Amino acid sequence: MAHSLSAKKRIRQNAKRNKLNNWRKRRIKGSVKTFLDKVHDGDVSAAETSFQEATKTLDKIAAKGTIHKRTAARRKSRLAKRLNALKASA
Repeated sequence: MAHSLSAKKRIRQNAKRNKLNNWRKRRIKGSVKTFLDKVHDGDVSAAETSFQEATKTLDKIAAKGTIHKRTAARRKSRLAKRLNALKASA
């Protein structure tokens, strides 16, 4: 249990940041899942728009520091690979 005022404030700040970071990570998961659903359906145009949305979300959240820039780049690369495979098969 925290006793000093600064320790109590730190606990409040950590809880607030934790909630915000979890919200941002859920946004990533949602946008990526939407993209993967479009790829699974085989709809190229919908998958492209969903890919743009997912990459935008990843970039914004990486800029805030919730995830690392290279983590976002790696995930975008993997999504692009899926999109290119879908385009090649279509």
